[in-house]
Amino acid sequence: MAPFYALTGSFVLLRLAGWLGWEAMNDWIHPLRIAVALMFLLAATAHWGKRRPDLIRMVPASLPRPDWIISATGWLEVIGAAAIVLPATARAASLCLACMLLLMFPANIRAARNGLTLAGKPATPLLLRTVLQIVFLAAVLTAGYPVS
Repeated sequence: MAPFYALTGSFVLLRLAGWLGWEAMNDWIHPLRIAVALMFLLAATAHWGKRRPDLIRMVPASLPRPDWIISATGWLEVIGAAAIVLPATARAASLCLACMLLLMFPANIRAARNGLTLAGKPATPLLLRTVLQIVFLAAVLTAGYPVS
């Protein structure tokens, strides 16, 4: 849930800052891109912190080198977070981050179905995780492809 709170909380705070006079945040696309970036940066910290062993256990057994996969996806999250805030790379970052979310979703399904834990807490139930995934995908794609 922490990534969801980071996404929504930072977006609301940045929009509020725009309404209060911070001109750079006085639209919705810049706050959304920054909020998406913050969400992915927060998520990336788990790839090297105390949650790392839990994330490694989430990787489907059919995939080789789960430790490498967790490190690689963490770095991709950091790179994507940096790229989505830059107008020149936002579209490409949006597509890449959306693909990564889709590719990583089976690990979340596995965690929910097998009763795995993250930092000692049960994985997010599958229905809630699916709803969150849809919200994350919508935010990421909207950040890269804003509707005028």
